[in-house]
Amino acid sequence: MTESSQRVRARGASLMSSGEARRWIDALEIDTRLLAMIGTLVVIGLFFNVATGGLFLSPRNLYNLTLQTSVVAIMACGMVIVIVSRHIDLSVGSLMGMLGVLAAVVQVHLLPTGAWFNWIVSLVVALSAGALIGAFQGYWVAYRRLPSFIVTLAGLLAWRGGAWLLAKGTNISPMDERFQMLGGGLEGAIGPTWSWVFGIVAIVGWTAIIIDGRARRSRLGLAARPFAVDAGIVIVFAAAVIAFVMTMNSHLHPIRKTPMGIPIPVLILSVVVVIISVMATMTKFGRYIYGIGGNPEAAELAGVNVKLVTMLIFVVMGVLCGLSACVSIARLNAAPTSLGEMEELSVIAAAVIGGASLAGGVGTAAGAIIGALIMQSLRNGMVLIGIQSSVQQLILALVLILAVWFDVSYQQMRKR
Repeated sequence: MTESSQRVRARGASLMSSGEARRWIDALEIDTRLLAMIGTLVVIGLFFNVATGGLFLSPRNLYNLTLQTSVVAIMACGMVIVIVSRHIDLSVGSLMGMLGVLAAVVQVHLLPTGAWFNWIVSLVVALSAGALIGAFQGYWVAYRRLPSFIVTLAGLLAWRGGAWLLAKGTNISPMDERFQMLGGGLEGAIGPTWSWVFGIVAIVGWTAIIIDGRARRSRLGLAARPFAVDAGIVIVFAAAVIAFVMTMNSHLHPIRKTPMGIPIPVLILSVVVVIISVMATMTKFGRYIYGIGGNPEAAELAGVNVKLVTMLIFVVMGVLCGLSACVSIARLNAAPTSLGEMEELSVIAAAVIGGASLAGGVGTAAGAIIGALIMQSLRNGMVLIGIQSSVQQLILALVLILAVWFDVSYQQMRKR
């Protein structure tokens, strides 16, 4: 046998083993991209923990990290469905800033101080204004067929100007004490008992989803994943939830020295993730979003109201910007005019790093959470080890480029 024929046979054997591995992974329905992101997050955490002498994974820092991540992750969940539908929203940072200032103006200047409804009205105003602005931007994209890049770029400039006009160049404070709880401050956590209740509900809920998925496959006559794989997924999820609850309970109140528990922003984020995930997987609206992202022309020919769905996508994004704005100003106990500056980059990066494909049709809320955690972990870790801001920006830019490169490579690999 010649040397060239040996190389050809070796290459063929390699391709066969690669194909078999891919078929095995597909059969088990393993999301290799999500696994890669989780692995990356673990490596980042271990690296910074060693570099900071154990400070990075301390309960206090992890508590603060969850608060930092929540603001970005809430908007990243909305950005995922925007990107899945083959659009982009560059205005989310500026819109968040304006809605935060608007909520603060309503709460501090327009409503009676200390009134029980004060914080509720300001929250509703922020969410409603976000929905209206989202509908406005979505109208130009969907019905006037302007590129979303241009419409939201204009929004980036307009809403930042709106924030300055509303605030008149000043920081607005203080926020209502009950409103501050939304930000996860000193009184913004649910305590150890309710944290364990939350953890148990999360584990039971996830187990029920896995069981329901197996039952649905059985009813439809489809092959289910091996029981060991589903059991392993439940066990890993349960272990992660238990570790998270224990860590949050290990963080003590700075004054009372009692366990803080899970911060309220994490509960808000959890609700957002559940709603977005259910919407994406169990409703016609969600199927329409992915259908439009996969092939807009085919979706329209199939009878999907592409224009209306597109506008509603931006409405959802606007509402989540309002929610994120309220969480942010509650945490800061003020609405600075700089609120949300450059936040659009963090949100888009979190969605892309978490697996949302810029080609459309691919992306999940769970992936957006992982992406937001990776982004905020990098920021947090670099601050702890004293890396200057300019170098941080360079590193984050490199991470974003690598994430997009990974996405392109992954899509090409799947087509082979």
